[in-house]
Amino acid sequence: MRCAQGGGLTDAGRAARERVRLQAVERFEDGQKNREIAAALRVSERSVERWRRQWRERGEAGVLSKGSPGRPRLSGAQITRLERELERGPLAHGWTDQRWTLARIKTLIGRLFHVSYTVEGIWLLLKRHGWSWQQPARRAIERDDAAVEVWKKETWPRVRALRRRVTAGSSSRMKLGSR
Repeated sequence: MRCAQGGGLTDAGRAARERVRLQAVERFEDGQKNREIAAALRVSERSVERWRRQWRERGEAGVLSKGSPGRPRLSGAQITRLERELERGPLAHGWTDQRWTLARIKTLIGRLFHVSYTVEGIWLLLKRHGWSWQQPARRAIERDDAAVEVWKKETWPRVRALRRRVTAGSSSRMKLGSR
């Protein structure tokens, strides 16, 4: 199974894949054909073609591993600073209300650290560091919680009792007693 960007591989797994690519480079230099290399290294010809193209364009560096795709882009110190800035609130950073959104946090990270994340990546980063999603309760200022409780206990049971009971019906469009 092919994993995008070596996804799910350990450092040892990535190193093993890199060794195979470097063996392919040695065979490129010896003038072997793609089919021979693919058979000898037990990989697809298409992979060998891709490696050969990268080797021609950038040399041996073209086939070297780019590292873990999931490596965090912010250091521990940067995460600590980000948390301090988030605690200061959105008003301190120029927004007009006290609501942090993922898009705003993405913008803040870009401003502070010149690093770009996707909105989904921001959510994963925050979750990984113990931040949670919260939405403020939207309640009218005039709301009377005591009156709501009384309504639930006294009025709602009476309104609910008035509902028509469900009985077996007919699929006919005519009334039952009309024949």
